[in-house]
Amino acid sequence: MPRLGFPGRSIAARLFFAAAALSSVVLMIAGLALTEYYRRTAEDVFEQRLGVYLRAIVADVSESGEDGRSGPGQLGDPQFELARSGWYWQITRLDNEAHEIKASRSLFAARLPRLSDLHVPAETGGVRRGGALGPDGRWLRIVERVIDVGDIGVYLVQVAATTEETEHQIARFRWSLIVAFSLLAIALALATAVQVSVGLRPLKLLQRELSLIRRGERGHIESAYPTDVAPLAEELNLMISANRDIVERSRTQVGNLAHALKTPLSVIVNEADAAPSPLAAKVSEQATLMRDQISFYLERARAAARAGAIGATTEVAPVVAALLRTFGKIYGERGVAFSGEAAAELRFLGERQDLEEIVGNLLDNAGKWAASQVRLSVALENAEAGRSRLVFTIDDDGPGLAAEFRAQATRRGQRLDETRPGTGLGLSIVAHLTADYGGALALDDSPLGGLRAQARLPGL
Repeated sequence: MPRLGFPGRSIAARLFFAAAALSSVVLMIAGLALTEYYRRTAEDVFEQRLGVYLRAIVADVSESGEDGRSGPGQLGDPQFELARSGWYWQITRLDNEAHEIKASRSLFAARLPRLSDLHVPAETGGVRRGGALGPDGRWLRIVERVIDVGDIGVYLVQVAATTEETEHQIARFRWSLIVAFSLLAIALALATAVQVSVGLRPLKLLQRELSLIRRGERGHIESAYPTDVAPLAEELNLMISANRDIVERSRTQVGNLAHALKTPLSVIVNEADAAPSPLAAKVSEQATLMRDQISFYLERARAAARAGAIGATTEVAPVVAALLRTFGKIYGERGVAFSGEAAAELRFLGERQDLEEIVGNLLDNAGKWAASQVRLSVALENAEAGRSRLVFTIDDDGPGLAAEFRAQATRRGQRLDETRPGTGLGLSIVAHLTADYGGALALDDSPLGGLRAQARLPGL
């Protein structure tokens, strides 16, 4: 059978992890896009700021010769006055050999590298933009432009600034974005968990109702479900009804078959017994064997039909108490005492008749071989897939059974001691009935010195 993804994982887990994965991818892409957008915006603002300072200095240089000033006026940023602040301007005269240089106080007698010497091409308008190491070893973003002021001279105007501030701003934005998106991811995960829980609540309710039906506490699904789940509930109700109809028809057919076969066989046995002869004795023997075989297989057919029924449950305590009383009376003449009990809350997931057949045959077998006592106990154990099992343990103080004969004892018609009454079908019936219910029969040594028989059956 093909299996969809996430083998062994619940629908809730699939939905949650799928939504979480999709949300993570979306948030990651959005974070990268926003970070890149902010980085470009910050760099553009930085470049624009440098360009504004460059134009202001160019304008001051152009007017300085006319009013006698020797350099640019105030640029409005005190960082140009602080030594090695990372913000610098520099004006170099190019039309004489002295190459007079005027610079901001922040350069502190250092000099800025020329982009023209680094072969940085000029843009439209003669402006060059590029990066280079500054006098203090920090990376600087530099813009420069050559201006010709006629008789006043030809000047190279440069403005430079470290990119650390911009990089710090981008880093702070990135971390702020990581924190914000992490909180958003947690909120989305919680919202997804709540949404999945609410969305799958009808399926959990349906599971609980099916569990009640399996335990026999409810006959069919009764709750109203959303339109997405309602068809499933209706189909399950139809399947449960169909199962019960099939089981009932099987019981009827098996009963009819048993009556149709047993009646002629009884007639044959009676006729053979009425006219004793070697042939009659052989006919009677074979007819009796046929009747026993028919009884065995018909009983198995009935049990298989009952085991397939949905919702059948049986209280264990009343059945155990009745069987102990019955066999206590039967074997009381031999001095065999039967003891044991079962908790009132234990339930067998099957028909009462089958439970009586299983436990009754085990008690009967123990009573035949016990010297003085037979003890019965019932325990509930958890098996795989969360399904519980009832463990019926019957101990006797008889001679026991050697390990090499235990497998043979559960075979149909096997009698290991012909001196004891019986057909050899008891343990075989128990083994087949427990198998029909998905359980098992095990034989072992008993603490009482005899044989221990353990039957595991579905229960709760």
